Amino acid sequence: MTNAVLAMGARDPFQAREVTSRRGGPAKQPLSREAIVTEALELLTREGLEGMSLRKVAAALDTGPASLYAYVENLQELRALVCDRALAGVDTARARASGPEDGWQHRLLALLRSYLQVLSHSPGLAQLAMSTVAAGPNALRIIEALLSLLEEARVDRATAAWAVDLLLLYVTAVAAEQSQRRDQPDPLGPIARVIGAVSPQEHPHTHAAREDLLSGGPERITWALQVLLKGILQTPRDSITTDDNGAAARLSKPRKPARGR
Repeated sequence: MTNAVLAMGARDPFQAREVTSRRGGPAKQPLSREAIVTEALELLTREGLEGMSLRKVAAALDTGPASLYAYVENLQELRALVCDRALAGVDTARARASGPEDGWQHRLLALLRSYLQVLSHSPGLAQLAMSTVAAGPNALRIIEALLSLLEEARVDRATAAWAVDLLLLYVTAVAAEQSQRRDQPDPLGPIARVIGAVSPQEHPHTHAAREDLLSGGPERITWALQVLLKGILQTPRDSITTDDNGAAARLSKPRKPARGR
């Protein structure tokens, strides 16, 4: 996925072997990858991305950071595990349930709204998703559901593969932006004051659109997703040609979009 850089190492953390903890008893519960990921997610939820360090996770589990390396290779691997754990909350069940009044587009938008809701649960989770490759079982479940819905919309496989990345990247960016504003008493205040005071002589178009530029709530996100979907339906990958430098040189005539609700 283009919204993250893989920095975990050579092994797949979701296929790593289980390690048996040597500690236990009434004073200390045995360490496990499950316990480490659970504690890291709780720290992320409470303190944000910067709060989820190996040192803080180890302290919360009453152990030293070195003990964690038997279970996770590094912080990047832990972040990948935590990100996928959080994505378990994304509802993909409706993507598989098709009724006469529940077309593919409606179900796809519902899935993306569920993804947005999960990422918006804590300030750090959206930032984590922006910087971490989601390649675990829950991320794959989401990707599979999106590809299935796009296939239902008659989007060819190559275009659908890029479309999944585009849709998830947009929703992740929205969640990251919203989460950063959550604790601010007046998050749009500074930009609203600037746009509200813009000169109609110097910036006539901005002045005329000043109210609309800052308007909208959930419907604004739905509108943006519908714009993306219409573009995906009408712009297959093979309609793009590039020049010798890799820049887009020509866009062929859009194809007639598939019928969908």
